[in-house]
Amino acid sequence: MSSFTAEFLVEAPARVVWRVLHPPLPAGATLPRLIEYPAGSMEILQDGDDAGQGLVRTCVFDVPRYLLSGGKARSWEVVTEARVNELSRYVAISKPLWSRAEGYHRLDEQADGATLLTFHETYHAYNPLLRALFEHRVHAKISADNLSTYKLALGYAGTTRRVS
Repeated sequence: MSSFTAEFLVEAPARVVWRVLHPPLPAGATLPRLIEYPAGSMEILQDGDDAGQGLVRTCVFDVPRYLLSGGKARSWEVVTEARVNELSRYVAISKPLWSRAEGYHRLDEQADGATLLTFHETYHAYNPLLRALFEHRVHAKISADNLSTYKLALGYAGTTRRVS
């Protein structure tokens, strides 16, 4: 199993950071709806509650080309726990390297009004041979893209720097 954790300090209150990562539904939004971002896209199949718990989505994202999938992977994901301005946790199954990922982002408002965002994800390829050959490298690629996506999105909330 591979694991990745990153922390960002954002010069904005948690409610602002949350709103950037969990924007309100556009007026007249219908399902499914597509959200595109630099490393891929997300199709929302079912909205969750006000915090996003229960949200169901599929994602298309970049993976190394040697997986023979045209450099793309697909995941099926559900948000299993969410609390507004605090936490969003998900579980995902993806291919072509059949795997399970679990992750979350947690927001901790600091005394000075800034927010510490912690992103954590574990990644486990089911096939033992493919796990030994590819799991770490594939997860490293996915994690690097996740970092870029978080940096881009968090920049809309305020000045952001990675702290670990």
